[in-house]
Amino acid sequence: MLKTNFLGIELENPIVVAAGPWNRDGASIRASLDSGAGAVVTESIVSDTVMDVRPRIAADEMGAQNIRLYSDIQIEGWEREMRIAKAKGGVVIASISGHSPSELAYMASKMEKFGADGIELSVSNPAVESLEVVASDANTIYDMTKAVVSAVKIPVTVKLSQNTTNIAKVAKAVKAANGSGVTAINTVRGILGVDIESASPALFTYGGISGEYIRPLGLASVATIAQTVDIPICGVGGVSTGRHAVEYMMLGANVVQVGTSVITEGYGIIRKIVQELEVWAQNHNLKNISDIRGAALKNLKSFDEMKYEPSISTVNSTLCTENCSKCIDLCIYKAVTRTSGKISIDKGKCTGCGLCVSICPANKLKLGW
Repeated sequence: MLKTNFLGIELENPIVVAAGPWNRDGASIRASLDSGAGAVVTESIVSDTVMDVRPRIAADEMGAQNIRLYSDIQIEGWEREMRIAKAKGGVVIASISGHSPSELAYMASKMEKFGADGIELSVSNPAVESLEVVASDANTIYDMTKAVVSAVKIPVTVKLSQNTTNIAKVAKAVKAANGSGVTAINTVRGILGVDIESASPALFTYGGISGEYIRPLGLASVATIAQTVDIPICGVGGVSTGRHAVEYMMLGANVVQVGTSVITEGYGIIRKIVQELEVWAQNHNLKNISDIRGAALKNLKSFDEMKYEPSISTVNSTLCTENCSKCIDLCIYKAVTRTSGKISIDKGKCTGCGLCVSICPANKLKLGW
């Protein structure tokens, strides 16, 4: 039911563990695989290792900020780590980052020799502004992708940055260079927060924000690519439940990556997401999870296609959540009231904005006419 073919690789399920320090070596990659992941992407590997700063990871209830740049294992050391990672089987994709097409081609050929099942090009880093410029340059991405594709026989994907004016244009460049697919999106440059007593940021520089904060950005990027480019997509950003995985797939993703939730919940979150996805598929009588890919795209319109319909909020017979008055308190048009315990809508004031429908925990309200 959950078996998925992605880039010509057979996966037991569509849940892939994203590149990050949780996949920093062979043992940690093995931990991800043993926790039920369909595939694992290594931490991003570079030619010259970079020393870690301390602290480098901060998290809250919504996500995390990470300023660890790349793997601290030199590329030759990954021969041993890949042997450990794949000792009991499993699909391992090597994430590599470099400054030139030739450097990336060399690294990709090395990782292919070491046993990688695929290559993911990491072309952006929110902590280093210069790489964000590279990520938005379709011509540069074409050259990098083309060089790597020419150097290896395994699938090559490119991890795209949301920090670009036209992510579909970059995805088109990947396809034109015969790239096998794209991953969207990388973390987003930001600051997690500030301790207002000590005036100290969560981390002392800008870094990659991930988790719940960026899922809407990831969903929009995946949908944009799916609507404009015919290319396999791996969706990533804020996935911590099976429901989140379904959302990405319905907007065009073939598979989904999980990262920050491994930091905040531990490796056990991987199996939990897989199990939730399996239960959802069973409850919806799906023979293959790939059948839902793109199901929501037919309901996604451009702004110019939106209709000016005379709809307003309507009330059904569902009981209100106890002690809840969100629809009344938050209606900016003052159109919702409660009389004798019953919710009512002033048709003269309601403009059909939809806010009350989206915030009602009991699903008591909907738009109609």
